[in-house]
Amino acid sequence: MAALLLSNLRQNFGRIELSGLGIPILVLLIISMLVLPLPPALLDILFTFNIIVGLLIIMISVNVSRPLEFSAFPSILLFATMLRLGLNVASTRVVLVNGHEGSDAAGKVIQAFGDFVIAGNYLVGFIIFSILMIINFIVVTKGAGRVSEVIARFTLDALPGKQMAIDADLNAGVIDQATAKARREEIAQESDFFGSMDGASKFVRGDAIAGLLILLINIVGGLTIGLTQHDLSLSEAGRIYTLLTIGDGLVAQIPSLLLSLATAIIVTRVTTSESMTEQAKKQLANPTAFFVSGAVLIILGLVPGMPHLVFLTLGLSAVGLGYYAKTHINEFEQSTIETNLDDRDSQPEELDWDDVDLVDLIGLDIGYGLIPLVNTETGGQLLSRVKGVRKKLSAELGFLVQPIRIRDNLDLDPEIYHIVINGVVRGTGNVKVGKELAINPGHVLTEIEGIPGKDPAFGLDAVWIDPADSEYAQASGYTVVDTATVMATHLNSVIKDNAEELMTYDVAQELINKIEESSPKLIEDFIPDKLALGTIVRVLQNLLKEGVPLRDMRTILETLAEECDKTQDAGELSSLVRPKLGRLILQELVEVDETLAVMTLEPSLEQLLSELVVRAESLDDIALEPNLAEGLFASIRENMQLMEQEETPPVLVVSPLLRPWLARLLRRSTRDLTVLSYTELPDDQSIRVSSSIEVNLNATEESETEDGTES
Repeated sequence: MAALLLSNLRQNFGRIELSGLGIPILVLLIISMLVLPLPPALLDILFTFNIIVGLLIIMISVNVSRPLEFSAFPSILLFATMLRLGLNVASTRVVLVNGHEGSDAAGKVIQAFGDFVIAGNYLVGFIIFSILMIINFIVVTKGAGRVSEVIARFTLDALPGKQMAIDADLNAGVIDQATAKARREEIAQESDFFGSMDGASKFVRGDAIAGLLILLINIVGGLTIGLTQHDLSLSEAGRIYTLLTIGDGLVAQIPSLLLSLATAIIVTRVTTSESMTEQAKKQLANPTAFFVSGAVLIILGLVPGMPHLVFLTLGLSAVGLGYYAKTHINEFEQSTIETNLDDRDSQPEELDWDDVDLVDLIGLDIGYGLIPLVNTETGGQLLSRVKGVRKKLSAELGFLVQPIRIRDNLDLDPEIYHIVINGVVRGTGNVKVGKELAINPGHVLTEIEGIPGKDPAFGLDAVWIDPADSEYAQASGYTVVDTATVMATHLNSVIKDNAEELMTYDVAQELINKIEESSPKLIEDFIPDKLALGTIVRVLQNLLKEGVPLRDMRTILETLAEECDKTQDAGELSSLVRPKLGRLILQELVEVDETLAVMTLEPSLEQLLSELVVRAESLDDIALEPNLAEGLFASIRENMQLMEQEETPPVLVVSPLLRPWLARLLRRSTRDLTVLSYTELPDDQSIRVSSSIEVNLNATEESETEDGTES
């Protein structure tokens, strides 16, 4: 049994790291000082240790460049304060018990401060102690406490703004996710630190009050014990106990003053990359200030009755320091100029790839007049709107839209912005800061006055109005939006129309990796052995180009895995994937259990177009006769208008053979038209043919004949 107990103790002690025992030992030491009597020799060691701790803390506080570099200061301050108060209790016990034996009864340190520092005069000691208490309590502690309260309040008030600024930088692509996480942790630590410092300043203030009360208690208690228990005379008891008490108070008060000063230094520090010493060295080295100060001292030194030697010596020293500072500043400036000239004249360094700026995937260039829209501190909402656009498009398209980098461009007019994709401007707009855009949907009751304009996203007529006229404009039938929303809507439209350009190899790989986490067998069966990543990327781009979202990525990959043995052509694979996504495609067009209104081709027209596709070697080789093409486009546009009047999305259903070519052909002129094949319609979907596309083929043939005769 005993062996088992010893084995368990050995294992448990083996898990304890000695480096982590410092704080627990200190806590036990403080508790022991409050309860157990300590010998004078141990008190000397602890008092000296207390002074060293105070000096270390103030040196660290002076040399840190940022307050957070000394984030453990509030906890250290608490332990240091409790250590000093514990020493006060232990020394009070020794003074009151052994004080009648003489001035060395409480140890050599207290005796030294009682005899040497105050020269054995308890009245002088009491005055010095009082002055130290006034400096510590009224000046340093009170000021540090007030600064701590103000900083804590302003730090907490600024916390939401700092977090939004981090989100804005992350959204704009200025920083990555890891940097944003580190910044969030830093501001959280900063708020916790200054909140703790606000409380820690109360420790320092309470310590100063406790030191004064302990002094009074020791003097009264010592006189009482000396007169009643040790039969000392009043003068003898006053001399012994007052000297010991004041020596004890000074020993404790000096480290207390150091900690109070360290607290004041920490809370008044300005966050920079330099320590306080470096800041003072740079900022105080002002030659003009030294010259003026030295001249004043020299003038005072020439006044009769003044201490000429001291004033003139220090005045001339100040002038000399000013000349020294000015000389070194000039030398530094000259060396800087020479360095710049040398750099200019030196051989240019060899270029590397870091000198090449790659284009941003998505960018928003703004004129300088639109910068207030980005500044969140002045109420700018563009960043939040852009973040909302990214979130909305990512949900709709089925993949994560890359960060949108917002930059000011001095080459643009103040109120102009450019939407850039892969370094190419894909959209531009002209907006007014401080105004709102009243868009005319086509059925307004009363026209309103303002600055004429256009909705950049859809090209509708609009008017820029004052925000105060917004309610009147809405009552008149206008759709009113703010400037940030106008830009965000335009950005959403441009990105959605060019979504295929956002599908890069990296994005496709991320989608595949996400599916692989849940279905690893699906991926390893055909990627990359049977189907290359490049082919998959082209398939995804084709789907996005035709407005098909990638939310059902599992079905897309399963279809590619089934069909890749038949063909490796990205166009054919895209056509094979679309029928599997039929319900997803229709979801964007019609509600569940509703009838889908569609257009169809007149049979003879469809037969003619099918023959053209069959005879062509590729889709690029198909050429329509001009009159046929013109008649086809005109008929489609006419029928689209009819469907729009019925408030139904324009949908054209053709044969699977025609759909890829006809969709590409019509995409250039009618982007709002959805071209489906019969195989993409689910069996349970109800269909209503609203119109049929017809072209006068006879007129076309006659035109061809006439052209041939004339030629």
